[in-house]
Amino acid sequence: MFALTVRDHLMIAHSFTGEVFGPAQKLHGATYVVDVEFQCRELDADGLVVDIGLASQALSKVLETYNYKNLDEVQSLSGMNTTTERMAKVIFDDMAGCIASGDLGPGGPRLSGMKVSLHESHIAWASFEGALPGGA
Repeated sequence: MFALTVRDHLMIAHSFTGEVFGPAQKLHGATYVVDVEFQCRELDADGLVVDIGLASQALSKVLETYNYKNLDEVQSLSGMNTTTERMAKVIFDDMAGCIASGDLGPGGPRLSGMKVSLHESHIAWASFEGALPGGA
C-alpha cells in the first residue's frame, strides 16, 4: 500500500460531560497537530498517490470549520464529547466528503483508505482509519 501524508494544525476550546473527565469537564483549550494519510494500492501515471497541494488545501478547508472555535458551540457536534478520538473520526468523515466532491482531483477516486491522526502532544495522539470507496 502506498501512502501520502499531509499535516496541519487545529486550535480549539471545548468541555466534556462525565465524571471520567475530571477537570476537563470545564472549558479548556487544545492545539492538535493533524495528520491525514491517504492510501492507494497503485500510484498514478505520474507516480503519485494524490496531489499534495490539493490534499493540503482540502485539509485546511475542513479544519476551518473547527479552528479557533469552541466545539461546544458547533452545531454539527452538539451533544457529543469532542474527544480526540471522536474528532479524528469527524475530520475523517469531512475529508471523505472532500474526496467524494472531487477536491483532491483525479487522484481522489483511486484512494482506497485514509487515516486521520490528531496529536495532542509529542506523547499522546488518537487516530481513525478506514476504507474509502476507491481501490486502485
